[in-house]
Amino acid sequence: MAAKIQESPLSKAFMMICIVPGVAIALFQVRHVPAALPKVEMPNFQALVAPKPSPSPVIETKLVVDLSDREVRLFEKQKLKATYSVAIGQEGWETPVGSFKVSEMVKNPAWQHPITGEKIPPGDQDNPLGKRWIGFTSQGKLLIGFHGTKDYSLLGQAVSHGCLRMRNADVIALYKAVKLGTPVEVKQ
Repeated sequence: MAAKIQESPLSKAFMMICIVPGVAIALFQVRHVPAALPKVEMPNFQALVAPKPSPSPVIETKLVVDLSDREVRLFEKQKLKATYSVAIGQEGWETPVGSFKVSEMVKNPAWQHPITGEKIPPGDQDNPLGKRWIGFTSQGKLLIGFHGTKDYSLLGQAVSHGCLRMRNADVIALYKAVKLGTPVEVKQ
């Protein structure tokens, strides 16, 4: 853009100085200049220093847990892709209802009993979390999420401490389909 040359009796000096974080840029407007000066192409300072907005992440995957059916449904681009059976929280340890987001993902998680504090290391055959952990909320110190289980006979029942137990193969498939921030809706 060419600088405009305007004759004005008010001033021959600078008009303003803009300070951008970390960089000082002086913008000059000449108020009175002889007509013989050539036109000067001024850079677009705003385009040089203004941050480019990053695109909003599009979450195309969503998990919907239906506690009454004891199932989790995986949606991709608003289409049902898979349905998995789950065990839900038992009386007094109910799975929380609401809208959440995946906040933690762990392969071969360690486990600590919520009452006794007993710890079972990753990969141990007695580890009740199975092969994957997909956390989405907490209640005090109690973490709530999807995880594997070695006892498939308990799927479809209310037996957990609030978590959603799944077959190991199913939780591995679910783990591959979601990422941190994936919405999780839990409804009655």
